[in-house]
Amino acid sequence: MKEKITEQSVKLFQEKGFKETSIQDIVDLLGVTKGTFYYYFTSKEILLMEIHLRYIDDLLIRQKVIMDSTKNCREKIIGIVSLVILDIKKQRANGRVYFREMRNLTPENAKKVKKKREEFRVNIVDVLSEGIKSGEFRENLDPKLIALAILGVTNWSYNWFNPDGEVSVEELAEKYVDFVLYGISQKGE
Repeated sequence: MKEKITEQSVKLFQEKGFKETSIQDIVDLLGVTKGTFYYYFTSKEILLMEIHLRYIDDLLIRQKVIMDSTKNCREKIIGIVSLVILDIKKQRANGRVYFREMRNLTPENAKKVKKKREEFRVNIVDVLSEGIKSGEFRENLDPKLIALAILGVTNWSYNWFNPDGEVSVEELAEKYVDFVLYGISQKGE
């Protein structure tokens, strides 16, 4: 039941927003009582916190697999960009709630989520730094800024990208990777 409450809440939070969704809305949708809700979650905000932690923990686990692989740095960046973009199709509602509803967490809970988000970003910085040292990437790159740019481009996609639209998830991931790795210059520039 806990999973059903979480799943249906994500749908409601995406459709109506966190503040506009009441616990009554959630239990009505499931046909259960508020007591059932409170058996699993002490508040709506704790439910939101769990949604956030599940989302970022899953990304971190899958990012770690990429980081621990024997791939070169270029392939790791491709893997991380693809991970985030491919996740849009798989977890679109969770992603939207994750990016849009962070502001509804208490400062203490937001701090916990931000720490994990920071870990994800630092992992990208580490791959970029390693790629610079190994000569895979240009020496004059600022890994911190490039990591933020990668996250900005990929994370914003949750707001506009339709996985069932003209461009497939895989195509978008390829285009982003091409953009990140080669920019918009003509070849040879």
